[in-house]
Amino acid sequence: MVLTRTLKRTLTAAIAAASVLSLALTGCSSGGGGAGGGGDTVELSFLVGNDEATLAQAEALVDAYAKKNPNVKIKIDSRPGGTEGDNIVKTRLSTGDMADVFLYNSGSLFQAINPKQNLLPLTDESYMDNVDSKFYPVVTAGQDKYGVPWGTTVGGGVLYNIPIYKELGLSVPKSWDEFMANNKKIKDAGKTPVIQTYKDSWTAQLFVLADYYNVQKAVPDFAEKYTKNQAKYATTPAALRGFQVQEELFKAGYWNKDFGSATYDDGVRMVATGEGAHYPMLSSAVALLQTTYTDNVNDVGFFAMPGEDAASNGMTVWFPGALYIPKASKHPKEAKEFLGFVASPDGCAAMSKAGGLTGPYVVKGCELPSDVPPIVTDIQKYFQTEGATSPALEFVSPIKGPALSEITVEVGSGIRSAEEGAKLYDEDVRKQAEQLGLEGW
Repeated sequence: MVLTRTLKRTLTAAIAAASVLSLALTGCSSGGGGAGGGGDTVELSFLVGNDEATLAQAEALVDAYAKKNPNVKIKIDSRPGGTEGDNIVKTRLSTGDMADVFLYNSGSLFQAINPKQNLLPLTDESYMDNVDSKFYPVVTAGQDKYGVPWGTTVGGGVLYNIPIYKELGLSVPKSWDEFMANNKKIKDAGKTPVIQTYKDSWTAQLFVLADYYNVQKAVPDFAEKYTKNQAKYATTPAALRGFQVQEELFKAGYWNKDFGSATYDDGVRMVATGEGAHYPMLSSAVALLQTTYTDNVNDVGFFAMPGEDAASNGMTVWFPGALYIPKASKHPKEAKEFLGFVASPDGCAAMSKAGGLTGPYVVKGCELPSDVPPIVTDIQKYFQTEGATSPALEFVSPIKGPALSEITVEVGSGIRSAEEGAKLYDEDVRKQAEQLGLEGW
């Protein structure tokens, strides 16, 4: 699915996931003994995505855990991102061949792996009290919680080039009118106002997806009605707006000339080096900045997708993925203890050392380092303001059609109008809703 690709790839140095797969091995033990005990070593298998940042964080966690639990050996294995990785997870769960601990999405995609049937509940584990209650709904099925958060939150909005803003005397916009005024000044100065990268089609979705904070602000019950087939993108003005602003920017001539062939990597490079001023994107792009454009890390800031009213400015948030334990795990006790470490300040500290931080943690007592990049600092401000964040729609509704990226590429290229795109997307989500058997469809 589209967001799977997005979040798996953007958690790494480039939202482009690597391609090497090594099959995860099921855990084995030469005898008894648990974490920190005097028995034989227990080996846990740990399946994660194969991108650079995720692997680095996994290794940091395993190394830190081993120092306190020498009798538990954790073997890291990897899988690709995107649809291929999804299929591997679902296949291994269905065959009982899943690793003792595995990393996967939270939210609507979590529901798609049939947690009640396939996963061990963590509801009664004391360490779940360490997890921010806002995270609970995205790893809950029925009455049980099944996962602990992996890493940090991700903000959806606009990356901007700080030197360009300083050169032109611009202020961070809180309303769409302010954003458009900035774009005009940037264009008049002979610079590219807004970067688009449709070679990687998923990047075209940000105008719609990152605008959800503004949708729920205008229509608080949109997610509920949308899930019940009582509200549509095409007939809800606040929801339609995400398609409309993308069309407006295209018609204004604010895109980079190569928007149709540019890639995500190109987009991050352009906003980092000042080849363009704005790049609508997830904050997880900070990982690519830190590994590839190290000289420009401090040249890129972040602001939420502007809405109509500056007084109600806020940010759409993607919760992190989670670690889960399959029912087929051969070492559930040790696996649960490892997850307890992950959901602790010590676990957060280990991940922080590995880098790739994209926003605040959702584990109590976890603090970000003082030297995080400006993108992360900017995102923290929204979390520190009451009511200035909202979960992305996929975390409050199980419906997300697979064709949104292609539809938004067409809208952003002038091939299809905003109204046509919204109507087409409403039909796209219908197919998924009917497959899920949702009431009202």
